[in-house]
Amino acid sequence: MKKIGSATLLSLVLLLCISCKQKKKGKPANEQFLPVLSFIKSQVAQVDTSLNAIRKVVYVDSTRSDTFYYKREQFRELASDFLRLPDIASPDYDGRYKEESQFDETLNSVILTYLPVEPEKETIQRMQVMIPPDNQVGKISSISIDYTVNSRDSSVLKRMLWQVDKSFQITTIRQLPGQPETTSTYKVIWNEEDNE
Repeated sequence: MKKIGSATLLSLVLLLCISCKQKKKGKPANEQFLPVLSFIKSQVAQVDTSLNAIRKVVYVDSTRSDTFYYKREQFRELASDFLRLPDIASPDYDGRYKEESQFDETLNSVILTYLPVEPEKETIQRMQVMIPPDNQVGKISSISIDYTVNSRDSSVLKRMLWQVDKSFQITTIRQLPGQPETTSTYKVIWNEEDNE
């Protein structure tokens, strides 16, 4: 398992080096973005084989939350919102997204941001990958994604955050016609020692 992880890490570092050279206007056919969906799938596979306890915290309001415990076999279903995301690194998305890279001194991290060239045609509105240089070389620390689904009678925005090797959180903002906007948030934690 560690050999696969090292190979994946090496390929991510190489992709990072390529992507940090300049800002992109849309991915040309011969260039690759960081394979975020593949990375998340590898994280899910690690949890599938781990012995970590898995808990889901559902935030009821600012002062209350409910906690539920899950079996390892249920983790893939809990992470299904991430696993169903479109893979913008695939050839099907060539030219549809642009990549921007920057170093944030406050966060001491390289931030890769993927934005749609035509936002009204895409479900992923923003994807950010954070890579702190003082961490292991090129190791991703977090991935955040804004995902929207609009139909004639509703609008749903999911703000998704994947904390590598620790947890993920999804906040869903739903707007139905003639009704007030509703917000729900839950967090799934599988590495207790790294979470408060």
